[in-house]
Amino acid sequence: MGQVTDLAVSAILLAGLYATMAYGLGLIYGVLRIVNLNHGGMIMAGAYAGWWLHAQFGIDPYLSLIPVSALAFIVGVVIYRLLVRRLPRGAAGGVQSLLLLFGVWLVLRNAAYLLFSGNDQTIRTPYSTRAVSLAGAFLSVNRFAVFAIALLVLLALHLLLTRTYLGKAIRAVAQNPDSCTLVGVPVERIYALTFGLGTALAALAGLLAATLFSFNPDFGATELLKSFVVVVLGGLGSVAGTAVAALILAAVEVFAILALPAYLTAAVGFVLLVLVLVVRPGGLFGQRVLG
Repeated sequence: MGQVTDLAVSAILLAGLYATMAYGLGLIYGVLRIVNLNHGGMIMAGAYAGWWLHAQFGIDPYLSLIPVSALAFIVGVVIYRLLVRRLPRGAAGGVQSLLLLFGVWLVLRNAAYLLFSGNDQTIRTPYSTRAVSLAGAFLSVNRFAVFAIALLVLLALHLLLTRTYLGKAIRAVAQNPDSCTLVGVPVERIYALTFGLGTALAALAGLLAATLFSFNPDFGATELLKSFVVVVLGGLGSVAGTAVAALILAAVEVFAILALPAYLTAAVGFVLLVLVLVVRPGGLFGQRVLG
């Protein structure tokens, strides 16, 4: 029973990280209908940015979340303005966006190799080795901090999309961009802001992950795949569905340890994805626009 409790607590805390990693990917797809393959690159960039600030200036990684996210937001807006906006809409634009954004990811990855080498890096703080007991389970302070920040991100994203003019504009553009253009909504500006916000969320998630795991320039590939699994499971474009799907994926991966070797647990999530797509192609919640 004690092991089950430990695994349950671990799954809940891990779900917070998975949800945060997936929000940006789901947000960009929900509004722009673009699968942002550079999502993994920005997760890696966020990890390195937080590590560099900590190594060079001693800035706590959690305090650097704001400047790293702000810089990533600007990078996202620039990528949209200079590259993504020039792509054609429709199926042809979708294929081109995949190739273009994958190319941006490769540029970031190779830049990280040149700047930081391929060695694994870690972010160590005075509280990295401290543990907290919850329901009999001893888990690191960092895991609880990441989960708390994930809840704040979920709340902030929900309030942004439901209580602000920008959020209402984002939802309207996601549903019908042509009608929004007719009534004077600056659709291109909304697209740019959404892409910037999704990019910022990716970098934030990367920095959070870096407080828990070691990383190198290849970091972000597995995280992109898990983000994709979470978004598809929850329904493309569904924020609430993304949070629930993150919990499902984390629980499946964590409890798979009881029956499978450790090296096979990562594959369980992808098996779950295939099963859900066969039964419910729209995802568990079947939503295609933000709400």
